[in-house]
Order: sequence, then C-alpha cells, then structure tokens
Amino acid sequence: MAVEKPREIAVRILKQHAEGRDYVEILLETALADASLSPADRGLCQELVYGLVRWQATLDWLIVRKTGGRTQKPLLQILLRLGLYQMFWLDRIPNHAVVHEAVEIARRLGFGPQSGFVNAVLRGYLRERAETEKLLEELKIKQPHLGSSHPEWLVERWHARWGGARTTQLLEWNNTPPATFARINTLRTDTAKLTAQWNSEGVRFLVRNWEWMGDGLVFQLESHPPLASLASFQQGWFYVQDPSTLLAVQELKTQPGETVLDLCAAPGGKTTLIAQQMKNQGHIVAADVSADRLKLIQENCARLGVTCVKTILLPNLNSQPSTSYDRVLVDAPCSNTGVMRRRVDLRWRIRPEEIERLRKAQLELLRQAAPRLRPGGVLVYSTCSLEPEENQNVVKQFLSEHAEFKLRSERELLPFIDGVDGAYVARLERTP
Repeated sequence: MAVEKPREIAVRILKQHAEGRDYVEILLETALADASLSPADRGLCQELVYGLVRWQATLDWLIVRKTGGRTQKPLLQILLRLGLYQMFWLDRIPNHAVVHEAVEIARRLGFGPQSGFVNAVLRGYLRERAETEKLLEELKIKQPHLGSSHPEWLVERWHARWGGARTTQLLEWNNTPPATFARINTLRTDTAKLTAQWNSEGVRFLVRNWEWMGDGLVFQLESHPPLASLASFQQGWFYVQDPSTLLAVQELKTQPGETVLDLCAAPGGKTTLIAQQMKNQGHIVAADVSADRLKLIQENCARLGVTCVKTILLPNLNSQPSTSYDRVLVDAPCSNTGVMRRRVDLRWRIRPEEIERLRKAQLELLRQAAPRLRPGGVLVYSTCSLEPEENQNVVKQFLSEHAEFKLRSERELLPFIDGVDGAYVARLERTP
C-alpha cells in the first residue's frame, strides 16, 4: 500500500470536511495520528489544511477569475485551492513543483481529463504572479471580506463597531496561526522542575505575564515535540490554555475550602485552574450537558491530580438539593468570535441568527445560576465572544431582572489591544 504524502492527506481531510463529517481540527488530529509523517511533513499538512480553510473565500475568488464563475466539483475545487495557496501564501515550495504536484494528485484521484484544466489555471496565475499579488492587496482594502476571507456580514458588524483600522487588525489576527500557551499545574510541580523537564524534552518556551494573572503561571511554547508524547504532559505538570481564559478564574477569586459551581465546565481548563487556586481544598461541582463532555473533565482532573471536583450532568443539577455556593462560574456557550483564529472553520459555520439564539441560552444559564449562590457570594459570567449581544447586553438584562445582584467589574479582552484571544468577563455579587 502506497504511503500518503502530506498534500494527499490534506486533500483527503478537506474532502471529509467539505462533506460535513466533523470539525476540521478533529479530522486533522485523527489523520495525523494514523499517518507516518516526519515532523516537517506533519507541519506542512497542518499548514495546508488550516490555510485552505482560513483563506477559502479569497482562493475561490481567484478560481472564479480564471473559470468564468463555473462551479467546479468539490474535490477539483480543493485541488485548485491547494495549488493557489501554495503559490501565493507559501514560499517554501517552487512554483513549478506546486503545479506538477497538483496535476499529479488530480490524476491519482481520478481527474485525468481535468488535469489539463488544473494545469492551465495554475500556470495562468504563474504568468500573472506580480499582478495577482497586487490585486490581492487591493482586495483587502476594497472588499475586505474577500481579501481577508471572512463572512461579509461579520466584517460589516465589526467595522460598524470598531472602524476600519481595528477591523483590519482583527482580520489579520484571525488569519495568523495561534501561539500555543501552557499553564503550569502547581498541584503537581513548580516552575523550576517544569522548565528543567521541558529543557530535557526539547521544548523551547518563553515565560509570559499579563496583569490579570500571577507571575510564572503561563508559558508560550515556541517549539516542541507532540505534547501528548511528553512525560511532563502525561504527569499532569501543565495544561494547554490561552491566557485569556484565566481572567474569569482570577475574577472568581476562590479560596481554599469554599464551594464552587462551574456551570459549563468542559473540557475542564477553568475547573482545574479553580482547583489549583483553591489548593485542591474545598468542593467544586462541574456541570455540563453530556456524558462525553463530563468525561473530558474527569480525564483532565485525573491527569492534573485534581481531587476536589464532582461532575454532574447539567439537566440533573436541577434535581439536586439547592446548594448555597460561595462562587459560581457561568462560562457560557457562545459564538466563539473571540477565538476564531483557533477554530479555523468557525467563520464559515457561524450565522447572524446564532447570536440571538445564544443570547437567550446565556441569559437562561444566568437565571439558573442565580438562586444557587449564597448571599454575599460571587457570580462570574464569561464568554469568548466579541459580540455585545452575548456579553454586556446579557449582563444588563440579567441585572434588570435580579435586583439582588450588583455588577462589580467587567472587562473585555480584544486581540488587537491585548494580544490574546477575545473574551468577556463580568464579576457580579449577590447582596447579603
């Protein structure tokens, strides 16, 4: 059996994604786990998959220019995107090799009669490379949704809120591969031990600090072997987590011995950080909507040595005796527009009507949480959305319905200002 090359694997993943089989990140992870690729080829495969999804609208605009707007078969469209992405977005592969490889893949996938068409489109752009690069830069200004490959309605929404310059910064952020951050698990280790272990494992890292977190808590991983293969990972010495997600837990300000409800806890990043903040002393109830999601929390707690967490299905929470929790975290499901660069196919899945649907669900979660908090207790509401309807407006409506709650602080993290994923956090207190 022939061994698949990174480009062929990328095409297969993108075909499955186009068929709606799963999120592209999951398809890529599964494919790479089964593939025998060198680290360089794994990196190329990931670059191609994510790049084609991110830049889909711009690539299709290029294809339309050379095909008279004719609709192509899905797999043929992917092959054309693949060639054009390597030609205009990557510089490590010679252009003649890009064209040759695309034609050969087309033939191997049963598009022999169309291989000449693929060759013609790509060679046409080779001849017009300089002019095309200029057109692509102009497109970012004249039609930013096409030039930066985002849904037009979303670009218009952001432009109305922040103006052109900030929106351009956000679009560029979303099209940049995200950094990987690791949060040290102080229940298992300390900074000296973790960094020494990373040095022995070939992990290159930087210490990073933001004012909403403690010093030495987060590291940016510059290069590393597959994380799951590291003894430091398997022993639970760190958890992969963007710095923006730590703000909600910092605002919760839990203390050892307290009772805490984490209402939407999976996969457990914030839950385990709360346990770390509490020194594993106290009681945390972690709720979510399915057994599979609870399993993720349980697995992460086991790896990180967290023993103060009890998981429960969210529908079953209402059947439990009402508990007066000291702290409640509502990290609500949202549109995820603040983490769009990490969820590369999100921009093509999100719809305007989803924001209103999510707003109603978020408000309902706050209503569920309110009676479970003791007088004088703290309720933190957070999302990874950039949209006011899901953030400030939800909190404002909740407060209008619950006079016993007061807003003590709120903060929005914006990628183009704070240099981290987008997030919103509001700290509410129930009056004694």
